[in-house]
Amino acid sequence: MNEPTSATSPITDEVNHLAADARALLAATADVAGDKVAEARKRLSAALASGKPIAGQVRDKAVAGAKVADEAVHAHPYQAIAIGVGVGALVGYLLARKCSGKCN
Repeated sequence: MNEPTSATSPITDEVNHLAADARALLAATADVAGDKVAEARKRLSAALASGKPIAGQVRDKAVAGAKVADEAVHAHPYQAIAIGVGVGALVGYLLARKCSGKCN
């Protein structure tokens, strides 16, 4: 069975990169004086602190959803194939209909 977390790793990498950039910004502005800078640093620190658990919850929900979908496909493979073919046919029909007069 494929690991469902592999789909979330690019997102996790981006979030981690954003957090690292925010920490670097905090470090770079550590010696800058001013009320506005201090307030911005406080808000950024609070956002970083609250963002970590939220990102974990989102990741956990995505993994749980992927596991449920994987189990459903393994439990009902023919229905999953039929749904995939049906959705593909519908999208193809709608795109062909939309493009029939405009794409030539």
